[in-house]
Amino acid sequence: MQMHNAKRIEITIEAIMQKRLTQALENAGVTGYTILPVLGGSGRSGAWSREGQVSRASGMVQVVCIRRPNEVDALLQAAFAVVETHIGVVSVTNCQVLRAERF
Repeated sequence: MQMHNAKRIEITIEAIMQKRLTQALENAGVTGYTILPVLGGSGRSGAWSREGQVSRASGMVQVVCIRRPNEVDALLQAAFAVVETHIGVVSVTNCQVLRAERF
């Protein structure tokens, strides 16, 4: 089965910023993403959980996108414009997909 190279971008951000982030991604041409709730974690400030409220935002969400490698820069610029002034983490990993025409 033929696999195609792609990039998986994961953006973890305050839930209150989700709409602003997804709008910025859509404006940058991103046509698909998945939004997941984040239950908790640990970072520079130590462990936190949804119950402990990391911020006034009622927790965190993770927006996951899979894109062609040549489309990642525009996505990252759009995401960084939102994330740079808020709590958030952006990661990019290599992945492979079966149906390249979907991404």
